Amino acid sequence: MPVIIDGTNGITQAGEFNSDSSFGFKNRIINGAMVLDQRNAGASGTGANNYTVDRWAYFGTQASKGTWQQNAGAVTPPTGFTNYLGFTSSSAYSVLSSDLFEFYQFIEGYNVADLGFGTANAKTVTVSFWVRSSGLSYPATFGGGLTNDGSTRNYPFTYTISSANTWEQKSVTIAGDTTGTWLTTNGKGVGLILNLGAGSDFSTTANAWNGTANKFSATGATSVVGTNGATFYITGVQLEVGSTATSFDYRPYGTELALCQRYYYKVKASGNSYSNLGTGFNTATTTANFMVFFPVTLRIRPTALETSGTAGDYAIAHTNTATTCSVVPTYSAPTNEFQSLTTFTVSSGLTAGQGSRGCSDLNNANAYLAWSAEL
Repeated sequence: MPVIIDGTNGITQAGEFNSDSSFGFKNRIINGAMVLDQRNAGASGTGANNYTVDRWAYFGTQASKGTWQQNAGAVTPPTGFTNYLGFTSSSAYSVLSSDLFEFYQFIEGYNVADLGFGTANAKTVTVSFWVRSSGLSYPATFGGGLTNDGSTRNYPFTYTISSANTWEQKSVTIAGDTTGTWLTTNGKGVGLILNLGAGSDFSTTANAWNGTANKFSATGATSVVGTNGATFYITGVQLEVGSTATSFDYRPYGTELALCQRYYYKVKASGNSYSNLGTGFNTATTTANFMVFFPVTLRIRPTALETSGTAGDYAIAHTNTATTCSVVPTYSAPTNEFQSLTTFTVSSGLTAGQGSRGCSDLNNANAYLAWSAEL
């Protein structure tokens, strides 16, 4: 029970207390309330193997079977939340045995090392979330699962949505896995999967650990992609130690942002003329190097530098002028998990050794630089 101290009654106890999860990093899911969307800023997407809101990815074996978006459909979230992640089916697709459609998040091994998965001391965990759906026959059984790196240990589970267009809170308690290999490093620790449609190759009996590769959906679970226009909305996702779902772990926005930026960091133009993206110096008459220091240490050296894809979105500001870039920026070998050395290139006009800055071109709000260190 939690302790309450006041000047009149002294020390009292009230409510529920879970000694394993009530202090520190109770919710191992990052951005479970879907508040951060650095990549898309609320825009929709259809990509079949893409990140949606921060830390949440969508995977599909077939393209163009649905649209995902933060706050899709503009419905009112459940009380206590302002955002959710939504999926809308784009066709009535009958899944093949080899098909899989899902939202998922992998938790870094460092953040689940204490769970003891793969040992005799594996802890019980509880997954809870708010979910809403429409366009299907209700009540409907949906599938989800936990998995390890490599998907060689899996726990499929089911839950029931009782009514259409109604937010319902669900929880699933799972005894920790005492076998298998579970990473406790900066690799993939525990993956949480929420299925939108899965074929028999990925499905098996629910509510038991299995050692068959990729069997992380429950046989007979509802297929959202099987009905044109069907929707699936999710928020308030929590994975915590213990056999009972407790209240959602609301973290300060700045804390949640920093947690997300360990895996993806984006700096973008503000819309002003020549909005700054980095500072440095000209290395030749056509190139300049700019340092960008990450606000938090990335999980690993970034695997890619993302840009708007158009050279004309960028410029180098030098002396009292700015020159539009001739190619999109690239990042260089000295880039690591702490900082990025980014190279901007123009056709001519720079003075080597002179200070300069990389920026968006005149009044160009599309320019951005982003670094991914996702699991």
